[in-house]
Amino acid sequence: MSSVPVITLNNGVRIPQLGFGVFQVPPAETAKATLTALETGYRHIDTAEGYGNEREVGEAVRASGLDRADVFVTSKLHNRAHARDDALRAFDATMDALGFEYLDLFLIHWPRPTRGDYVATWRVMEEIAATGRVRAIGVSNFQVPHLERILAETGTVPAVNQIEVHPYLTNEEVRAFGARHGIVTEAWSPIAKGECLDDPLLVRIAEAHGRTPAQVTLRWHIQRGDVIFPKSVTPSRVAENFAIFDFALTDAEVAEIATLDRGYRTGPDPDTFA
Repeated sequence: MSSVPVITLNNGVRIPQLGFGVFQVPPAETAKATLTALETGYRHIDTAEGYGNEREVGEAVRASGLDRADVFVTSKLHNRAHARDDALRAFDATMDALGFEYLDLFLIHWPRPTRGDYVATWRVMEEIAATGRVRAIGVSNFQVPHLERILAETGTVPAVNQIEVHPYLTNEEVRAFGARHGIVTEAWSPIAKGECLDDPLLVRIAEAHGRTPAQVTLRWHIQRGDVIFPKSVTPSRVAENFAIFDFALTDAEVAEIATLDRGYRTGPDPDTFA
């Protein structure tokens, strides 16, 4: 844990910059994979109601023997639960599934701009935060216009915005807006679901450092200030993804990797996804 950088959010809460993601990990495999990650040294787990594996994440945290305060856990509001009463029930369901007295970070999973009013949903998130049962609240997949409305119409700046970021989608406009307003960027799909790992540039830089392209890509995120949570159920890959703090890319290499941006999304467009 001592080797993983920690970022302080805009409300003073500290979050490990490297975490373990469980998106698309089957529930039957989640507890074992999460426990492996915790045993490897990860202290940050990212889940969501929509992933269907919150309960197993909670089981793994308890099975690890670690103090609850030593593991940062994030979950997300389900897309069907944006109305006030639905959102409050969904948060209660998340807490029941995890089996925790508090959650470290709770996010609106998608803005759903074509289906509802995400600003009204954000006000419900503020209500949830006021209960003290969550240490920080944020958003996920929000574009600049979505964030501008949140800042203009409510009293709470999101602590984080979790968005798709990788060498083929650097998402600079959203990242820069977040940086100007104290919103930390969390990068999901940090290696583009593996699609960028054969890129000749990443292969060349990896060979120069005696590392894998995945390690180089994750290190690139770390040096740019992104919070990341790569996913794997393979113990050797879990360990490989964690071993990125004993080398550094040059400034030139960081800049060169950013030139790979081609606006390529591996997931939905937040402006239209409902």
